[in-house]
Order: sequence, then C-alpha cells, then structure tokens
Amino acid sequence: MPAYLIVDCEVTDPERYEVYKQLAPPAIAKYGGRYLVRGGATTILEGSWQPNRVVVLEFPDEETAKRFYASPEYSAARAKRVAVSSRKLVRNSPLLHPGSFHNASFWRAGSSA
Repeated sequence: MPAYLIVDCEVTDPERYEVYKQLAPPAIAKYGGRYLVRGGATTILEGSWQPNRVVVLEFPDEETAKRFYASPEYSAARAKRVAVSSRKLVRNSPLLHPGSFHNASFWRAGSSA
C-alpha cells in the first residue's frame, strides 16, 4: 500500500533552495517516489492552517518511504535545504486501499473517513 510524505515548506533563500530542487528529484525517483503536488496554488477550505509551499510525495510503501528519507542521496539534498528553508513533514499510510474511498460498498457499510 502506498505511503505519502506531506510537506509544508517555507523557502527563506530561493536562490540557494534551487540546489535542493536539483538534488531531491533523482533521490525521490531512485526510491520509487513521485510528486503528486509540488507547489502551486493552495486554497484554504477550512481551519486556520496557512501553508506555504505544499509538496506531496507518493512512495510504493511505508518501508520504501523510510529508506528514502534515511538514504545517502536524500541526506545530501536535505543538508542543502536545512539552511534555506523551514518545513513541517509527515509520513502517512492510508487505511484504505486506493480507490476504496470512492467505492459505494465502503459507504453503504456505514464507514466514515
């Protein structure tokens, strides 16, 4: 089952952040990850959260996401990012199989998300 890394990033030095942006994608791809969201417009629908730059990564599974985050490739990228941005990052593994959220039988069973 896929695992997701969800990031809220504030870039404090855009010029130096470009180095991170060059190093991170190959590391993500090496571990089977892919970008689902990478920046772009954010619309607040509820609550007071004011995210800066939102990034959502998908990995094949939780173990692969963990290996990616601890990898030498991403560690090198992360070392370039630390001084030029601040971020909040969480890893999430869905409870439901992809597609089951929209499955009518899931809702008829009285489950809620």
